[in-house]
Amino acid sequence: MRIPRPQPGPWPRLRLPRRTARLRLTLLYSGVFLLCAVGLLGLTYLLVASKIPHPEGGGRTRSPMSGPEFAGNPALQSLPDRVVAATQASKQAAVQQSAADLRQLQIQSGIALGIASVVAFTLGWLAAGRILRPLSTITATARRISATSLSERLNLPGPDDELKELGDTLDGLFARLEASFEAQRHFVANASHELRTPLTADRALLQVALDEPDATAGMWRDAGEELLASNTEQGHLIEALLTLAASEAGLHHREPVDLCAVIRAVLLTPRPETRRLRLRLEAATIPAVLDGDPVLTERLVANLVDNAVRHNIPDGWVQVATRTAGGRAAVSVVNTGPVIPPDQVDRLFQPFHRLRSRRTSHGHGLGLSIVHAIATAHGATVTAHALPQGGLSIDVTFPRPGRVAGHPARRGVASGA
Repeated sequence: MRIPRPQPGPWPRLRLPRRTARLRLTLLYSGVFLLCAVGLLGLTYLLVASKIPHPEGGGRTRSPMSGPEFAGNPALQSLPDRVVAATQASKQAAVQQSAADLRQLQIQSGIALGIASVVAFTLGWLAAGRILRPLSTITATARRISATSLSERLNLPGPDDELKELGDTLDGLFARLEASFEAQRHFVANASHELRTPLTADRALLQVALDEPDATAGMWRDAGEELLASNTEQGHLIEALLTLAASEAGLHHREPVDLCAVIRAVLLTPRPETRRLRLRLEAATIPAVLDGDPVLTERLVANLVDNAVRHNIPDGWVQVATRTAGGRAAVSVVNTGPVIPPDQVDRLFQPFHRLRSRRTSHGHGLGLSIVHAIATAHGATVTAHALPQGGLSIDVTFPRPGRVAGHPARRGVASGA
């Protein structure tokens, strides 16, 4: 059995229009216009009414000779009563005509005000639509833009007003989002490759050992040691990825940190490459205090020193120094090493990027990217340039203590010493 649908009543409930910005602006324009129009009409009415005589005595009938104009005037008092009555009747007619004119003025003013209200609402609606048209363009474009179409821009035409500034700001935001999404995709692809490669090698190593029918305990021991070394390397990679992610998330804790003490602790850590390459470590440190995270600051300095030691030459050197200029703490690390093309220096701060000459060296290409991420979290400025004789010079300058930081770090790249 079909259940009949309820039929709508004869008086459907009215829906109020949506309170859009265009409607609110229209009502605002119309309201301001109506207030000005009512004030102007009221002032006009008062000025006209003040020039028109009104009935005296509340409209009651008076004797022709009892008016104040006859008192003390013998010439007027000697006139016949009918002449005086005619004069008074003419005056009363003029007053009544004036009152009728005032009423007609009120009616016509009301009609004019109603017509002006309709015209004001219509013109206000059109003007508000004209003004808000760029917002419609911004809304439609923002709806079309997604993670796969961040290359689209608003490019609003027109005068350099607040709406044009809003459009340019959104274009800059879309550009930063596009760069962020592209960097994220690049990072995920490189991280997947870096993690997949050792896993494939470990699987191949185990498969070879399992396929060997005459495998001895020594062979299994060698395979276990290689797996242990590979596992340690993967652990370092995962730790570096976590540090990079934590640095890009920003700082949640700040306290005074002395770069001089941080460098002393970092240089006490043994590094096998230092002895193997017979490197000379030199430190010229003075107290340099900043507001930041002590763990991340130590990781920044450690990565700078590790990068300088790892990518060096036999019998080379590494110089570490601190300074304070204008209340801003700074640390610089300079090292010898292979010649780096000046146009490649900026790319060293990208995750997993290594120069072709460094492909055979240790590391995953995350050291300097972590340095840049930590510097970004602290609002620091990173400056790097290649030395003509080979090697790299990196300078990190932190903001003054007590100053709110967190803007993206800037990298300045220059060639030459």
